[in-house]
Amino acid sequence: MTAPAAADVAVIGAGVIGAACAWRLAERGLKVLVVEQGRPAGGSTGKSAAGVRAQFTTPTNILLSRHSIAEYASMPESGYHPGGYLLLVPDAQWTAHREAVKLQRQLGVPTEQLTPAQAQAHATFDPGGVGGCTYCGTDGYVDAHGLTMAYVARARQAGARFQLDTAVTGLRRAAGVWQLRTTAGAVEAPLLVNAGGAWAGEVGALAGLTIPVRPARRMVFTTGPLPLPRPLPMIFDLGSGVWLRSEGERVILGRADPADVGWREGMDWTWLEPTLEAAMARFPWLAEATLDRRASWWGYYEVTPDHQAIVGRLPGADGWLNACGFSGHGVMQAAAVARVIAQEVMGEPPFIDVTPLNSDRFAGVPVATADIQV
Repeated sequence: MTAPAAADVAVIGAGVIGAACAWRLAERGLKVLVVEQGRPAGGSTGKSAAGVRAQFTTPTNILLSRHSIAEYASMPESGYHPGGYLLLVPDAQWTAHREAVKLQRQLGVPTEQLTPAQAQAHATFDPGGVGGCTYCGTDGYVDAHGLTMAYVARARQAGARFQLDTAVTGLRRAAGVWQLRTTAGAVEAPLLVNAGGAWAGEVGALAGLTIPVRPARRMVFTTGPLPLPRPLPMIFDLGSGVWLRSEGERVILGRADPADVGWREGMDWTWLEPTLEAAMARFPWLAEATLDRRASWWGYYEVTPDHQAIVGRLPGADGWLNACGFSGHGVMQAAAVARVIAQEVMGEPPFIDVTPLNSDRFAGVPVATADIQV
């Protein structure tokens, strides 16, 4: 019988979160083994629109994003493009949103407050119902695949091993270690990081644990070439939920369907009409655009009940740490989350307080949606 592969930490998942965690753990001198059912960035990471922003409403999310964006800006492989994020805020939300801007500025994020008329300098839109706008020029987007592969390379250089195309089929805790049964053989490690993305809930279920993460399908629609006077930043219309940005000569856009939860595959073309209807009401110039169906795509969000991540040790499960449930914020926050996970593993106080993202917030208490989603 072949002896189990041994490691100090087993990381499940090689999306951007898992890859970044593997690097930060390995650079601390830990023996790290990453188990990935496919290829790096093959799940939600590689299908994301790869936006990065620090315009959040809570200190934890603001700091996780601000520090992550700073790291991406230092990595040529990340493809970081500070094209900006423009948020169009409805009248009813504007007062509360201005308080969030104050908090962002206090925490080092250079968010600007604009009138709808001033915001027209960034993009042309119908200002009806918009109480105000905010813009941050250090927000933007990255190359999510390139970023992930850079973390994989750094992790490997630091000694981490990757078992790719390897599914985890069983998990149990025995004799002070996590025993993983995989399609490539057994793995044992005293510590386990669940970075399973949309599959994180299923990873927990293998060990008899409840991790409240579910997959939610999201569509990204792509226009044909569109003559615009200037590239569009990432724009999010909080009233309708529509987002869009330039992608070369094209525009990519989307809108979350809150009912599209579960393992549903393929493009949902029935969602195109309601998305375009809402988009064209705010951006009438989209009526001139054509749709490139072959360049459009879909992928999974990993959502939790309050659309916030689950980060840190799981009470009642020795040696289990979660880094999952990011609900569309994973690429934005991977760099800082990896540092936090490494600090928790080493018994150090995290440089960002992630207590609000601990899993015990779900203990029998219904939760409401918090930060904006896109």
